[in-house]
Amino acid sequence: MPSSPIDVFTHHREHVTFADLITGPDDLPALVEVLDALPDPRSRRGRRYRLGSLLALSLIAVLGGATSLAAITRCIGGYDPGILARAGLPGTVRLAASTLGGLLSRLDGDAFDTATCGYLATIAACIPLEADDDRQACRAPLAGLAVDGKMLRGSRTGEGTAVCLLAATRHDTQTVLAQRQIAAKSNEIPAFLPLLAGLDLAGTVITADALHTHHEHARQLVTAGGHYLFIVKGNQPTLQRRLKALPWRQALLNHHSDERGHGRREIRRMKICTVRPDLPFPHAAQALQVKRRRTDQRTGKTTIVTVYAVTSLPVGRATHAQLAALIRGHWTIEALHHVRDVTYREDASKIRTDAAPPDHGQLPEPGHRPGPPDRLD
Repeated sequence: MPSSPIDVFTHHREHVTFADLITGPDDLPALVEVLDALPDPRSRRGRRYRLGSLLALSLIAVLGGATSLAAITRCIGGYDPGILARAGLPGTVRLAASTLGGLLSRLDGDAFDTATCGYLATIAACIPLEADDDRQACRAPLAGLAVDGKMLRGSRTGEGTAVCLLAATRHDTQTVLAQRQIAAKSNEIPAFLPLLAGLDLAGTVITADALHTHHEHARQLVTAGGHYLFIVKGNQPTLQRRLKALPWRQALLNHHSDERGHGRREIRRMKICTVRPDLPFPHAAQALQVKRRRTDQRTGKTTIVTVYAVTSLPVGRATHAQLAALIRGHWTIEALHHVRDVTYREDASKIRTDAAPPDHGQLPEPGHRPGPPDRLD
């Protein structure tokens, strides 16, 4: 086990110099303090370790590759005494997987999401955006924020349905700034605006798939000082019909890319139209048409897909390259979901009750002898 497990955070904050945030093991108490503010589900009697300390070290263990309660407790027990001391724990920690699991199962998951996402939002606010050309230097920077849902397919709630999470993730750093669990027997649409309610949306472009292309969403985002870029499909038939009827044949080609990779060649062509005042969508300023021509270099098969989108960004607020990057950047949240499912095995979670974490039944390493359980309740 490395002596500095906090290093796993560094890829999110290469340019961050904010002194109050974690920059190394010496600043680990900052994360502990954030998590210590959560409601502690344990009885006051018999508590041995601080809540924030246990959660911070468990989080680092998961980021370091632990995928079960047993693995998390082994990681915590194997940390350097100096790391444990900075996290507010004694030099020797004797923690049982069952007691840690009991704590995590009773933890308020929404409160944990709020605390950790608030912490990450503070970090993200300190990361400067790079200008893509000289003209961008004259404009306030824009940050893309993708909103999308994710299903934990192996989980089940009391209603027998799988747990579904809705998250907002920055395009450039893939930092999750907000996340909430969708209520059982509901869907992502009612959770969209509450998810973003606590965020500062100034200078932010919210990207979302067609599921969230709704009038009220657009109005609230612009009222909050942000912008939107929504994909338009059949759930908005009138809007889709109007977009298809725009004079795309006469429109100039605004952006073009030709890329090869992963055994395929993809050509993307983007055209932009300034929309007419009668377009039936609030605050719509520009319409976009993106044609993707993808050729499988192994089979030679070619597919062509045309995508329409609408945005509240006025003409001149973003360059053509920025608009193209915002459309493509939305899918970084899908890449993050893949990492969570494949690397952290979130999709294999067997959650049945409350906020219990996934435990995939991994056996202890040969010769491992767990110490006496720590009393957490």
